[in-house]
Amino acid sequence: MKRFAFKMQLKPGCEKEYERRHAAIWPELVQMIKDGGVSNYSIYWDKETNILFGYQECEGEGNSQDTTNVDPITQKWWDMMADIMEVNPDNSPVTKPLQEVFHLD
Repeated sequence: MKRFAFKMQLKPGCEKEYERRHAAIWPELVQMIKDGGVSNYSIYWDKETNILFGYQECEGEGNSQDTTNVDPITQKWWDMMADIMEVNPDNSPVTKPLQEVFHLD
């Protein structure tokens, strides 16, 4: 199992909306994430910087932030989230992978 951590940028004033949308995440999107080998997935919000910190465990080399071969459900989610996050031209969130420097089991 590979651990993958990343950060994204939330637009100011969009904190409650981000939480609201994730509280109602689509079941089909959850299933696609799981089917892609992602588990133990959490997103944290740093209220001082509006940075979102994501962590997930992945089977294989893929992760939920992979922009290759994007399925229509993920693309629809990205399109819906584009107004409240920093995004790329395809509406995928700007994701900055973080290097692991310590881990303790």
